[in-house]
Amino acid sequence: MSTPDGPPGRPERGTGSGTHGDGGPGDGRDRRREGAESLRAILGGRGGAIDASVPVGAFVLVWLLAGALGWWSPVGIAAGAAILAGVVVAIVRLARGTRPRAVLFGLLGVAVAAIVALYTGRAEDFFLVQILSNVASALAWAVSIVVRWPLLGLVVGTALGQRTRWRRDPDLLRGYQRASWVWVAQYVVRVAVFVPLYQAEWVFALGAARVAFSPALVALSVVLSWPALRSALPPDHPGIRHPRVPGDDPGGPTVEGPATDR
Repeated sequence: MSTPDGPPGRPERGTGSGTHGDGGPGDGRDRRREGAESLRAILGGRGGAIDASVPVGAFVLVWLLAGALGWWSPVGIAAGAAILAGVVVAIVRLARGTRPRAVLFGLLGVAVAAIVALYTGRAEDFFLVQILSNVASALAWAVSIVVRWPLLGLVVGTALGQRTRWRRDPDLLRGYQRASWVWVAQYVVRVAVFVPLYQAEWVFALGAARVAFSPALVALSVVLSWPALRSALPPDHPGIRHPRVPGDDPGGPTVEGPATDR
């Protein structure tokens, strides 16, 4: 996930900038536009999901080819192809400036999936780790909402350098809870699609769904997150970059300044 660059400085109050000013209706539109753009930039979109789909596509295509040509151990050859594709994707992502830890986790996921398939000798088990990960993610996001530590708030707050300051803004907390349900829903949809295909041992259908369906779901979740979050914010709220904490000086520190979690 990329972090958007903050504005060069804090605008003067009353200038109609749409951040803290007391201008006309344009202020609200500017805040909404800035919030939507910031959230989409932080969450990224379907780019990462597409990168993660490359090793899956390599596995399925090589498995089909090896089986059609009668090669020895189609699953083994396909697993090797998936790992090789994962290494290539990792190199490309590092060259694009992706954080090494995120790249390592992605490559590790491919390697584990390949090892599971090699161990069982069943091509469909290449997708088992992904299915279990989706189940765990749905549960984790849902629990985070219930305990009032929505994961979307943690992701965005960390990216904006706010730490957990957003939790002391009741409107933002409620907004992040609502928007986090969007991500719970997309994980539930994934499980609902992948599990029947896995049980039916439809490897090609699993691969096709993973390559085409998952990136679309991620992109849709990014798009829907902002309206869900915004629905909890009053019209005069300054936006996700500026948590409004009761008792704070309105001109106090924001994300551009020395924000602290007091």
